[in-house]
Amino acid sequence: MASEVHERVQKYYGTRLQSSGDLQTSAACSLPRGRVAASTLDALALLHPEVCARYFGCAFVVPEKLQACKVLDLGSGSGRDCYLLSRLVGPSGWVVGLDMTEELVSAARKYIQYHQEKFGYEKPNTIFIQGYMERLDESGIRSDFFDVVVSNCVICLCPDKKAVLEEACRVLKDGGEFFFSDMYASKVIPENLKEDPVLWGEGMSGSLYWRDLIALAQEVGFSVPRLVTASHIIVHSSELLKKTGDITYASSTYRMFKLPKDIVKADAVVTYKGTVPECSDQLNFDASHTFKTEVPVLVDGETAVILQHSRFTLDFSVQSSDTSAPSQDPSSQYCHLNPFLLADKLGLSMKQCSKSGNERL
Repeated sequence: MASEVHERVQKYYGTRLQSSGDLQTSAACSLPRGRVAASTLDALALLHPEVCARYFGCAFVVPEKLQACKVLDLGSGSGRDCYLLSRLVGPSGWVVGLDMTEELVSAARKYIQYHQEKFGYEKPNTIFIQGYMERLDESGIRSDFFDVVVSNCVICLCPDKKAVLEEACRVLKDGGEFFFSDMYASKVIPENLKEDPVLWGEGMSGSLYWRDLIALAQEVGFSVPRLVTASHIIVHSSELLKKTGDITYASSTYRMFKLPKDIVKADAVVTYKGTVPECSDQLNFDASHTFKTEVPVLVDGETAVILQHSRFTLDFSVQSSDTSAPSQDPSSQYCHLNPFLLADKLGLSMKQCSKSGNERL
């Protein structure tokens, strides 16, 4: 299904970019150090240097509680996130990396045995497939199979965002999670900018307007996206600034869930049990929800359903609320979903964009 856009991106990432020194590459730019679990940092230290050298993402796409999960990485590149996740899911878990660029898939496959031995596994728990995010069925990826789907700054390179979200939703089990980082724009990108190959290769003209993500997610069957973290992208190239005008960009991580159909949503009081690994005192679920251990919290109906029907179900007790206060639909809380406001609050920014330079704040 390769289009002209796909071919340009394949060429850009397969041959033009040889290492992350060509890019802005820093998970710390878009994820506060305090939110990175020790197990994630320990796993990162075990990865082969070449895998890390060709990392082109903009965050850590590592949600909590991954032990024994089946994980799919969309746009897996050289495999850094896949190998990181393969350590965290453990030998009983499974990680599939999918990328459309042959050079990157080949580079990732070279180190399957290396990481298997490094992690002490009896057999590999990671595979890499060449294919398109918009047509996972063509790569033999079946429906209702994965516990978690991740993606790291590649949806902005894809011309059909809705198709990507539809496929991610299809291959997830009920209660499964899509946890992803990407670039977002402060307004809808004009069509003429989408024709610029440099802007597209840098992820700028393909960035989704952040409000449109909310509508797309619900249209394809996901819960309302939950904003986890965000950082401003500061573009210093005068040429790029002239082209994009007053459009600004943010690198943002969201999480959203595939919920069972026709389920009743009602406000509830939830209590976190402190059982998620490395989150014994509190679970930072998203930028708006921090659950302290054994402290009851009143949540909206959709949040209650997520906690009851995802892999977190055993980590929370959920009781019906007897409050008469009206429920507030999380989709109406745009201020809590706006990555630019959160980046302001956190004081996080990166120079250039995640695709276009090597300086950072």
